Amino acid sequence: MPVRSGWLLPTGQTRQHTRITHIGATTPVNPLGVRSGILPGSYDGKYRVSGLSVASAGPMTAIVSHGRAVIQGTTTEGAYPVALDEDLTLTFADGDALNARVDLVVLRVYDNDTDTPGRYEAGIEIVKGAPAAAPVAPAAPARSLALVTVKVKAGASAGTGGIDWTATGTLTDLRATTVASGGILPVYNNGGVPGAYPGQYQDNDNAHSLQRWDGTSWVPYPKEIGGIAPSGTVTAGSYPGQYRDYNGGQLQRWNGTTWVAYQPPVENESTTSGATALAGWTLNSFTARRTKSGLCSMSVIITRNGDKIPIDNTGHLPDQSVLTLPAGWRPAIHVEAVASDGYGSGAALVYSSGQVELRTWSSNGSLEAGRNIRISATYVL
Repeated sequence: MPVRSGWLLPTGQTRQHTRITHIGATTPVNPLGVRSGILPGSYDGKYRVSGLSVASAGPMTAIVSHGRAVIQGTTTEGAYPVALDEDLTLTFADGDALNARVDLVVLRVYDNDTDTPGRYEAGIEIVKGAPAAAPVAPAAPARSLALVTVKVKAGASAGTGGIDWTATGTLTDLRATTVASGGILPVYNNGGVPGAYPGQYQDNDNAHSLQRWDGTSWVPYPKEIGGIAPSGTVTAGSYPGQYRDYNGGQLQRWNGTTWVAYQPPVENESTTSGATALAGWTLNSFTARRTKSGLCSMSVIITRNGDKIPIDNTGHLPDQSVLTLPAGWRPAIHVEAVASDGYGSGAALVYSSGQVELRTWSSNGSLEAGRNIRISATYVL
């Protein structure tokens, strides 16, 4: 028989029995007992549990797929490791003529040392339910693990089309998981089972959260910490600083009370050094600030230290080269800047080379020695 037991049999236990049932998966429920369950996993990693699944194979037959499990007896009997190493076909009895019934498929352990004379083995069985107008599944026998319930409709047989496998409620998965002590349990049909000790963890896929047993209940960690909640999944935020994608396009941040459209802070850097005054001018200050995207604003204050420069009635000013901007803070193309000393004003040209020239000034004015002139511009680097 393909169902192999892993405890010491009086006769017949082989090395293969021992190897294939070596599990090491016992989620505790008390100091001596463990949780009965199936080891999680699938070949492609897409499913939580694939072992010992039950699927239709014919009108009155089903296939149980291979897998491994642990079945807890009474507290003092200990845990029985069990493995099904090849798929197994089950045949259901024909349906009652008048009423439907619900059968229970179980993985069951027989142990002569406890209550079953002459049997030391494990098997997969159909526990037949009672026909009724509103049928219910029978109770699981001792030392067994429920796999599925199957509703057998009235009059079902191979000749009448058999069990209605595609109907809702015909096949109900009852499998539950177990893992090694200290492991994170992948919840499968057992999300409401109490924990065994504070600090135990389970991954509840239905609730989409990692949960910790606090001694009384399973407490979820905040949903998707650090992640952006997809559009339509979060109504109220869990903590200030949580983000969500709103209507599939707008990023919002929870401020503790409401969702606020998020505008990321502009990354920028600034400098006050590197500018150089040219002959006839003194540099008093230079300040520039630029964003990571390349937008720059600069302001300089210079003082005339040479002869006075008079301005005619046209406002014409012989070009005055006043300073040079540092590399990395110069415009990509020549741009115009504004200038003023509080008495008059004019325009300057900022070259891509970094040189700044005064070009015009207030008509009939003058550039007086000792007066501070501020030149400002905003441009793309």
